Amino acid sequence: MMATELSKDQLESVRESYFNILALFLEQEKIDSRYIRCLLKWAVQLRLNPDDLSKSSKDISTLSFSVDKVDKLEAVYHLVHMIYLDRVVEDVELEVATIYAQRLGFQPSVVSELFTAIATSDAQNAGERDVREEVIEFLKLHKDKI
Repeated sequence: MMATELSKDQLESVRESYFNILALFLEQEKIDSRYIRCLLKWAVQLRLNPDDLSKSSKDISTLSFSVDKVDKLEAVYHLVHMIYLDRVVEDVELEVATIYAQRLGFQPSVVSELFTAIATSDAQNAGERDVREEVIEFLKLHKDKI
């Protein structure tokens, strides 16, 4: 699932979630360099550039994490998209995604199970299956833990 495989609306939606993830990490006093590399990798894969920040009226120094503006289901779905952008699931991507999902209010056990399932699934078939439906079904099964 490459950024070019997303529709324009899907790409913009995933980018908005990316900015929310970025804001979460920028609020931290210290950011692990592994997380910075992961966030930069996703930015490159989403083909973000300085113009994207100005077009979306974003100022990186004023970004702030928000749960209110982000639908939790969509946010988790976008995390899955970002993890699969290069069809390779890296441990650090799962760590970044887990931190973000927990800040969205998901219990650690649910987050761990969801991303373990993602990590162990066949990445080559990720584009062929309906990842959105898988996320929805998973969250339905665990709705009492969200």
